[in-house]
Amino acid sequence: MSTVLVTGCAGFIGMYVVKKLLQSGHVVVGVDNLNPYYAAQLKLDRLSLLQPMEGFHFLQLDLTDQAALQAGVEKFQIDSVVHLAAQPGVRYSIDHPQACLNNNITAFGHVLELCRQRRVKHLVYASSSSIYGMNTQTPYATNQNVDHPVSLYAASKKSNELMAHCYSHLFGLPTTGLRFFTVYGPWGRPDMALWIFSQAIMKGAPIRLFNHGDMSRDFTYVDDIAEGTVRALSCVATPSEQFSPDHPVSDVSSAPYRIFNIGNQHPVRLLDFVQTLEKALGHKANIQLEPLQPGDVLNTSADTESLFQATGFQPTTSLEQGLTQWAEWFLDKGQYYH
Repeated sequence: MSTVLVTGCAGFIGMYVVKKLLQSGHVVVGVDNLNPYYAAQLKLDRLSLLQPMEGFHFLQLDLTDQAALQAGVEKFQIDSVVHLAAQPGVRYSIDHPQACLNNNITAFGHVLELCRQRRVKHLVYASSSSIYGMNTQTPYATNQNVDHPVSLYAASKKSNELMAHCYSHLFGLPTTGLRFFTVYGPWGRPDMALWIFSQAIMKGAPIRLFNHGDMSRDFTYVDDIAEGTVRALSCVATPSEQFSPDHPVSDVSSAPYRIFNIGNQHPVRLLDFVQTLEKALGHKANIQLEPLQPGDVLNTSADTESLFQATGFQPTTSLEQGLTQWAEWFLDKGQYYH
């Protein structure tokens, strides 16, 4: 089996992707800077689940340090890369733009250059559903225009896609961008709505639902996301015969470049989401309705047909199943992280 470099390996999605790769027999070189954006202990505990697994090698380094990255992986024969490291958070990017620029753009440039120099066979990287910005036509299709982001985080992900295309075009580097749609599940991030809602429910504190709860999200269970990511990695990007320079679209190219949505295809209203979470946790929520916040998108819904056609992947976890798994983990472990 091949050796895969996974950045952000101690992150939420990263941990699940690494586990799937290791279980499939791959060797994984995991990179993470373990930054304190949220509880470092949560990242260390995720990492502790991976370190005993055969074939896993961990490197603590910062991707914004190009020399450290190149030196760290020098002794490994890297066949492919899954780039999941990033500074997350739509609202965080509004208040902390430099962190977003450094970790989402500069760091990605260093990963691309590493891939070019090491001649890796395939780069799969995390984009985001937030890239659709002001688009109102749903479900979002990967060939839609994405030139109107409403947060710096979304703009950074659009920049990643453009940078990847340049490397695919100029150097023949096969790249696949995955636009993730609202990922949730055990070991998730404390800054995400699910964790915030769960903490509030258990404490009897109010839950803030923006736009008066009239929003919907394409919630996707993390194990489904990891499965789709690993399948995309094994399906190396190639130039598209359908691409026309007279009528270019954003998700395929004459270069070995492509973009996929990876979501559940079943958007859920936030009010319905909270009601399902109440049942899973066994407690009622104190709901507080508020106006829309800057940078928020009203509705997200993924058209995942191109991913299915390429890989055969479809999510299998219902919202009820996923939230039940989440609630069991949160009540056992999650509520003790601060």
